[in-house]
Amino acid sequence: MSWKQFTYLLPMTLDEAVALLAEHGPEARVLAGGTDLVLRMKSGQWRPGCVVNIKRIPGLDKIRFDPASGLRLGTLVTAADLARSELVQTHYPILAQGAGGMASMQIRNLATIGGNLCNAAPSADLAPPLIALEGSAVVVGPDGQRRVPLDEFFLGPGQTALAPGELLVAVEVPAPRPGRAAIYLKNSPRRAMDIAVVGVAVALTRPHQPAPRPDRRCEDVRVVLGAVAPTPLRARRAEALLRGQEINEERIAETARMAAQEAQPIDDVRGSAWYRRRMVELLVRRALLQLTEGNVPQ
Repeated sequence: MSWKQFTYLLPMTLDEAVALLAEHGPEARVLAGGTDLVLRMKSGQWRPGCVVNIKRIPGLDKIRFDPASGLRLGTLVTAADLARSELVQTHYPILAQGAGGMASMQIRNLATIGGNLCNAAPSADLAPPLIALEGSAVVVGPDGQRRVPLDEFFLGPGQTALAPGELLVAVEVPAPRPGRAAIYLKNSPRRAMDIAVVGVAVALTRPHQPAPRPDRRCEDVRVVLGAVAPTPLRARRAEALLRGQEINEERIAETARMAAQEAQPIDDVRGSAWYRRRMVELLVRRALLQLTEGNVPQ
């Protein structure tokens, strides 16, 4: 299929990019990594009137960490940057884990955090880990800057909370909590180069105290499911079963069953709804057991 003719725009500042997006409205598409945009334009699925390339805007490709305020990831940080960052590996290993399992190395070298989130695919690998860590989207638009919690950012497949003229410029994650560990588990047909049939991110916080026998109470927990609902899904009823309780195998099994009940999967070519629910239960249980036993990086 031949491409529709479009206007190519290359802003050099954030203000210029926001002004161009506001001017062109729904006709505009943002080019970050291009791994999704270019394919959809080639197939004719998307036929924008203009493409706004934000790659020349300084500062959007930076990873910054402060022990007090936490992590800030520019929207142009690539999956490969995230996976190999020593700062991320040390303080937020779940993010390096999620990014390292995305697609192929060639794609990871191009695909950006902003693109992965703004495409709003229910199976996106970075969304569940970032939601589990209480991440927020930093959005800039004609009315200034605002922050949107990532568990409120996704409205449906391909739909986000971005208003016309707004641009996702960064993702911020709070400073690591003492006693918290997190893990992302993904089910897919192949170990690499495949999108998730089911993705599960769990962040578990327990009382932080040096002791020969660790406290097995759950101070807090976030269970986030990917590819089993129109958007990444917080399993809040499952979380409530575990939060404030002693962690044991029976309660872990009950939490995993509740997470499977909260899932809203569909049948498609990659898996049936029944299979996805079973995998949610299995992966949530496995994640909680690994976190409880300390078999993940802290």
